[in-house]
Amino acid sequence: MEPASTARNVLGGPLLACSYDPLTGFTRSGCCETGADDLGRHVVCARVTADFLAFSVARGNDLSTPRPEWRFRGLKPGDRWCLCAARWLEAHQAGVAPPVVLEATHEAALEIIPKEVLLAAAWPAAGSPSRS
Repeated sequence: MEPASTARNVLGGPLLACSYDPLTGFTRSGCCETGADDLGRHVVCARVTADFLAFSVARGNDLSTPRPEWRFRGLKPGDRWCLCAARWLEAHQAGVAPPVVLEATHEAALEIIPKEVLLAAAWPAAGSPSRS
């Protein structure tokens, strides 16, 4: 994988892309970049699970239902997606956090989630970002 930006990941290396299909990121760049406009801090690249998607719906954020008006097909288990750091931590505390692709998780996640928690939830980045 090639770096997607000059940003750094939680391991201190270049931030890699999370997913191009579905196209993720606050700016829909495929990368979990962040900036002043990203109040939710969409910086955790996760491989979503059915348990997490159900948890997210229960918390008022339906990530599974397609929203064509936003060009969003809806997520399914196995998709990679840039999640809000606080929501991922909330899911972790509830025992339903999805695995994290550390190489594609922005270092800003460390402002909210302890590094050891992220390391314990690691999913290998092997290969290129999700395209299917």
